[in-house]
Amino acid sequence: MTTTTRAAEPATATERLSTAKPRRRAGRSGWTTFLLGLPVPILFVLLWQFGRVGEWELPFGIRMAFLPYPGDVLVSLIDYAVAGLRNDAFSGLLWTDLAASAGRVFGGFALASVIAIPLGVLMGRYYTVNSLFDPFINLFRPVPATAWVPLVALLIGYGDQASIFLITLSAFFPIVLGTISGARQVPPRLIEAARMLGTSRAGVLVRVVLPASAAAIVNGMRIGLGLAWVVLVLSETTGVSTGLGSTIFLARDVVRTDLIVVGMICIAIAGFASDRLLLLLFRVLFGRRPLIK
Repeated sequence: MTTTTRAAEPATATERLSTAKPRRRAGRSGWTTFLLGLPVPILFVLLWQFGRVGEWELPFGIRMAFLPYPGDVLVSLIDYAVAGLRNDAFSGLLWTDLAASAGRVFGGFALASVIAIPLGVLMGRYYTVNSLFDPFINLFRPVPATAWVPLVALLIGYGDQASIFLITLSAFFPIVLGTISGARQVPPRLIEAARMLGTSRAGVLVRVVLPASAAAIVNGMRIGLGLAWVVLVLSETTGVSTGLGSTIFLARDVVRTDLIVVGMICIAIAGFASDRLLLLLFRVLFGRRPLIK
């Protein structure tokens, strides 16, 4: 007589879920992501070309006849980078302008981060500190950078210092708000466990709150870095002689729409590259965390 034994099946749904084999999540390769991102830019360039040839008139009074051809923009971009094609006053100035603009952006962004992150951690964890600074931050946060330009010109003057101040001011608010949000969402059990192990208050902030808030902080920093590049063009109207924003305004004065578009493209590429660099830095320091994509 033979008997067959069957393995006991999980009795509850929870047990069935816990014993189920994890399914592999289908991921997309870098090439797939790259190919999926191609159609929209290609369609944009085609519409740009056809619109320029047909001299379309778009809403908001946009007249395509005043735009350069995409081919002219490409030639100007190459000449701006390596010279040899147009041989004008802007030839070969890309790397000098990019270095000057990047120095102002990263200088202002670093200064904003050094002030905003410690302040945000303190505001997120301590009611008194939050009560002191929250009205000030929420009062001045809606004021655009353009409104600060006349006052900055009178108080600081023109040049690099004024440019860096405007960038710092614009990047500060999203960074401090992101840090506050992250510090408030730290699970209390982590802080209690650290205190039970004898960690000081300062140690709790540095060793527990700061790493646990990394995802929210980096999101705020990404927004702040993006705003730094947005404000760059405005900040470089404050009397600086080099930079991508300065070149855009000089191109406007000589009616070089192709060079204006080139400057916009360079800022877009530089902003994207700096965002990827920031993400890479945080992944090296803290590993992959939610909201860091």
